[in-house]
Amino acid sequence: MRKLIVLLLGAVSVFAADPFRFAVLGDRTGSTQPGVYEQVWSAISDRKPAFVLGVGDLVEGGKDATAEAEWEEWAKIMTPWKSVPFYPAPGNHDIWSAPSEVLFRKFTGRAPHYSFGSGPVHVTVLDNSRTDDLAPSEYEFLEADLKAHADASVKIIVSHRPFWLFGVMLGDREARLQQLAKKYDVRYVIAGHVHAMLHGQLDGVDYVSMPSSGGHLRASAKYEDGWFFGYGWIEVVDGKATFRIRSVDGKETSIDDWGMAGLKANPTK
Repeated sequence: MRKLIVLLLGAVSVFAADPFRFAVLGDRTGSTQPGVYEQVWSAISDRKPAFVLGVGDLVEGGKDATAEAEWEEWAKIMTPWKSVPFYPAPGNHDIWSAPSEVLFRKFTGRAPHYSFGSGPVHVTVLDNSRTDDLAPSEYEFLEADLKAHADASVKIIVSHRPFWLFGVMLGDREARLQQLAKKYDVRYVIAGHVHAMLHGQLDGVDYVSMPSSGGHLRASAKYEDGWFFGYGWIEVVDGKATFRIRSVDGKETSIDDWGMAGLKANPTK
């Protein structure tokens, strides 16, 4: 009997230590590069994530007259992976008008801002598709949501535009977002829009600008400067999260290998 109990406890311990895995996509559009988004989704789906986060810009957008056709094209592209839970933030290419907001809701099945929980993770998705900053109403939603889910092991904030970029670069600990993230023990703040991999940290909060998952790269793009096609992969074990970045050509790094000026010296393996 004693041996059986030990074996059962061992099995429970192994089960509890299994990683919880999910992916993070960068922008698809902004001068879309044909086939890249599909390549990234194929690589992600092979790794069987619990869900996929997106930082926005799923269609080129900008014109109400052609927007629905673009969303239909995106939906067709997504057919092989429609069973994978996908949670995108709205980008400026996705929502720019009242009719375009209706289409975002219709084709993604998501509101412009929302939150969800999965396993040990709670994610708050914010809408700054039509502003360079974050509206007061978005801060109110964020604070209420973080307060309501304060006990979640790993908390993540996602928006399209990295409105926090210069504040993090300057070490601004008084910024409202940083104050809320610190108060509620947020692990990651993630955005896109600039199509480049950038990373900064303030008081234990990691801020990540995602590399492109299909949108154009700078003409003089260099991997070490953060310009490449790829995606993020987050694993949570016993409440501890790790965040790695993988390029479409197989280079893999930790977010800690990156700074606000690109790849640091001597990246970890």
